[in-house]
Amino acid sequence: MNKELSDIFQRLGISMMDGGMVSISSVKITPDLYEARIYLSFFKVKDSFDALKKIEERSWEIKKELTSRVRHQLRSMPKLTFYIDDTLDYVDKMEQIFKEIKEPPISPKGEQAAD
Repeated sequence: MNKELSDIFQRLGISMMDGGMVSISSVKITPDLYEARIYLSFFKVKDSFDALKKIEERSWEIKKELTSRVRHQLRSMPKLTFYIDDTLDYVDKMEQIFKEIKEPPISPKGEQAAD
């Protein structure tokens, strides 16, 4: 389903938005097949919440296209729910914290303190 959604996003022009790129990082379907949780990653998009809202407004169009592609594979089409995947932001934040921990403190003379 991930590949199908990526193709649909490209076809509908959703993969490029607000000067940035939107990609599908993962799709998780509930065991009862009622809901498909789609996690989106935004790269250099000015306002990811606004972009998510625009995608949600077009969800009926995405679902219609997806239904036509997977109609023989699923008995019923799950409800599509979109989420912002902030994993990359979290990784960047953690890397910055680790970088600050590794750097030795700077002495008042501007030299790094020796261990």
